[in-house]
Amino acid sequence: MQPFYFYAAYLLAACALLAVFLFAYTRMTPYSEVDLIRAGKLAPAISLGGALIGFSLTLASSIQHNDSLGMFIVWAIAAMVVQALVYALLARAVAGMAEALAADNVAMGALMGSVSLAVGLVNAACLS
Repeated sequence: MQPFYFYAAYLLAACALLAVFLFAYTRMTPYSEVDLIRAGKLAPAISLGGALIGFSLTLASSIQHNDSLGMFIVWAIAAMVVQALVYALLARAVAGMAEALAADNVAMGALMGSVSLAVGLVNAACLS
């Protein structure tokens, strides 16, 4: 029965961390992704989806490579910081990024989502 408890603990922790990441990420952006997505805008959905997948890749790698729940959580927090820094740096490097996403510029959404995904993949690999 012990493997089930470990499974449940990691799954619940990962879901909670995803929720924390989603909350934090959507608060640091200057627009409401949820409102824009509800309005049918694809660009913010692609951008947010890439950030979520990029963060999830690091969660998955951390689960695979850490025997303790505590270390898993430490690496998850580090991954959140990395994803936030990527967003902040890209927002500074690409003028008008927030406005383009709000205006449903799909190319900008694809760029943001792809960069978040790429950084998440590299970040996950660094844990192995």
